[in-house]
Amino acid sequence: MAKTLIEAQITTAKARSRLGFGVHWRRLDAESHLGYRKGKRSGAWLVRWRNHHDGANYKQAPVGVANDINDKFAEGTLTFEQAVTQAREHVTRSRTEAAAQAAGPAPTVRTAVETYIKERNARDSRRAGHEVRSDAGHRLRRYVLGQDERGSQEAVEAASLAAIHLHALREGDLLMWRENLPVELKATTKQRLINDLKAGLNAAWPRLSAEQKKLNPTFLSIVKDAFKAERIDDDDEISVARDNQILPDAQVSILLRAALEIDGEHGFEGDLYRIVVCLAATGARFAQVRRMRVSDAQRKEQRLMVPGSYKGRGGNGGSVPVPVGEDVIEVLSPILNRTKEAPLFERWSYEQAAGSIVWRKSERGPWKTAELSRPWQAIRERARLPEVIPYALRHSSIVRGLRNRLPIQHVAKLHNTSVKMIERHYAKYISTALEDLARAAVVPLVSRLDENMVGHG
Repeated sequence: MAKTLIEAQITTAKARSRLGFGVHWRRLDAESHLGYRKGKRSGAWLVRWRNHHDGANYKQAPVGVANDINDKFAEGTLTFEQAVTQAREHVTRSRTEAAAQAAGPAPTVRTAVETYIKERNARDSRRAGHEVRSDAGHRLRRYVLGQDERGSQEAVEAASLAAIHLHALREGDLLMWRENLPVELKATTKQRLINDLKAGLNAAWPRLSAEQKKLNPTFLSIVKDAFKAERIDDDDEISVARDNQILPDAQVSILLRAALEIDGEHGFEGDLYRIVVCLAATGARFAQVRRMRVSDAQRKEQRLMVPGSYKGRGGNGGSVPVPVGEDVIEVLSPILNRTKEAPLFERWSYEQAAGSIVWRKSERGPWKTAELSRPWQAIRERARLPEVIPYALRHSSIVRGLRNRLPIQHVAKLHNTSVKMIERHYAKYISTALEDLARAAVVPLVSRLDENMVGHG
């Protein structure tokens, strides 16, 4: 008969200080527990759990060092709440993997794409009347599966996406692959490649077992949403700005407050908050902001020099001066006393300690292409704006300029785009702004004398 768990008081540093040496447990769910091991010098968190598919014995793993001084965030240690979050994530991953293995060999993006290529080659060969290799196979090998050196072609490493199990596939994985495609690829080639991968993943769904489908019931939605998502750095491929992405200043403030909270809770040390503030203040693309240098923040002039985008042939050199408020400069001030050529916005990268589930800080460096995707999900959930994308900050900045009666040419220059693009995507806001200007120029034309004469007629 199973023993009844006696839960220990481990939720606060003060409560843990009263405990004796040894391991003390608290329930996470019916078959998983968070543990606190008290030692002579410090305490540590651990987790134990049962998987439903691989026996009744408990598994156990370390989580991290406990913060036994207070209940606030501190580098290198975990509060009770942080330990609970990491423990739950580890248990979920373990149970998912166990369930997938019990259902049979877990298919990956690689196996799905390889099967799709074989089917495409067979179909195209039937049509041609002889054996041929499809264009889809060529594209997918080069940008997903990787390929060996052939003739004058250099070897190409497989994308990290290829190794991901289908039951663990997330929208962020697909977005990251998409954003890491070479900049020099033509838009039409990119779209064909995206369509090929989408078709390959969709074709894999019917072949999954019933158990594997249960592990990721939103698989088809994930594929659909990731491949219809708006790009971050190419205005010509952004659809007309939707009304729910044009945010009033009050909602922008709510997003910034949410970014500050998520920054603190997830240990970004201000890095996340600062880059989101810059996106809101400048209306620049994420691809531009992450390339800024310390010298681009001009404290005295209260302006940011935003690098031109890479869109168009040969890129777009030079920088655009964007005035910002003193509040923005103050937010950035902690990172301005560094080498002028250093990246303005950096963040910590993490590596997993060998044989442990603990992730430790590795080094600081500039933000990568798709790294905003995951924290942005948390930001918009906290702000209760579930459909807002990062590009909404750019949409809102452009519309703010139009509503404040800035000339269209000036709005286009500040946002490193063309008047044609502004007119195409923000037509109704331009009409409203022009109407407001025209209304401001209206003067009374009928004098009181004329009105009196009409009345006496």
